[in-house]
Amino acid sequence: MNMPENQLFLRKEYLEELKKYKDIPLVKILSGIRRCGKSSILSLYKSLLQKSGIEEKQIVSISYSDMDFSSVATANEMYQDILQKMPKDKKCYLLLDEVQVIDGWEKVINSLLENKNVDIYVAGSNSKLLSSEISTYLSGRYVLIHILPLSFSEYLEFKNITDKDKIDDAFDNFIRFGGFPLIAKNNFDEKTCYQIVEGIYLSVVDHDIVVRHAISNKELFDRIVKFVFENVGKNFSANSIVKFLKSQNRSVNVESVYNYLEYLQKAFIIYKCSRYDIQGKSILKTQEKYYLADSALKYCILGYNPKSVASMLENIVYLELIRRKYNVYIGKDGNKEIDFVGIKNNEKIYIQVCRNLPDNDEREIENLKEIKDNFPKYVLTTDKMDVGTIDGIKIMLLSDWLLQY
Repeated sequence: MNMPENQLFLRKEYLEELKKYKDIPLVKILSGIRRCGKSSILSLYKSLLQKSGIEEKQIVSISYSDMDFSSVATANEMYQDILQKMPKDKKCYLLLDEVQVIDGWEKVINSLLENKNVDIYVAGSNSKLLSSEISTYLSGRYVLIHILPLSFSEYLEFKNITDKDKIDDAFDNFIRFGGFPLIAKNNFDEKTCYQIVEGIYLSVVDHDIVVRHAISNKELFDRIVKFVFENVGKNFSANSIVKFLKSQNRSVNVESVYNYLEYLQKAFIIYKCSRYDIQGKSILKTQEKYYLADSALKYCILGYNPKSVASMLENIVYLELIRRKYNVYIGKDGNKEIDFVGIKNNEKIYIQVCRNLPDNDEREIENLKEIKDNFPKYVLTTDKMDVGTIDGIKIMLLSDWLLQY
């Protein structure tokens, strides 16, 4: 199905990335949490291909979650079905969604890539999609394009908000209800929003984690998830989770906690942010923090709490830095901490995040002033009265910073 012309600008950064790899002999794999928009991006890309002059018959677009393809159950059936649909005399652009439902799909893709005139794009649910078989069959011949829920800029586009007077309210809603496209495209009430996001979360947990990794004690796993969600943006270790559960008369070993955290990362529910020694220019292996794929994941499980907004502001900045292709770390400068250090090629950026700058407390600025290099340094706040520049450190509204890129 073709996308309307006025929707082709949506998710444009991802579309530009796909265009960059067009006709390069690599499999383009779209990864990301369920319902973050991977399927829609494939549909948008199909429309862009057609708009660029690629004929309809050259594009084979299949979603293996559709009932139309329920008869395709094996790798061999998948291969034969694709061969039948491919043009015989021209290059084929193959757009495959939910490929993980076919066991052995990697072999099919590998065979097509080696033997046919194809440009291949695949998407699907994550832990199975990104299993070790990919490395076995497609070693060095694929590129991962990581899809996140909507950025604030994309959120405004989905909401068709261009009036500057409406941006503050939109940002408040973005913090509370997150950036899943389904939420942004509709005007659901709070209860419905959180029910939808909880449904997304539960589908990830049930399909990508509990079943795949044969977790027998779901109740214990849920307690660990709640601990992580409650402590977004805080330092904690597997040992601290073990101690916390022991206080609740629950027993679990450190290795199991590490495994559960890894499963959550592979399903793109959480992201680990390591510490970076600014003076020694090295990555530290202890006291990392975790952030969520979307702020609404926390609120749908724990309920909305205004006191938790500060950690969600950090969460939003972390995700934005990831979108901007930075490697993101927590900065350690002696005994001082910088919320984020972003490193990209030979560039760095230092960021402190706060709701407002407290009176008589210059810690946010002083910590940045201690860093003796000339890379950009920001304090991002939600208080308009704080905006300005102090000793070269730029104090910006967080919403403005999110929209400046």
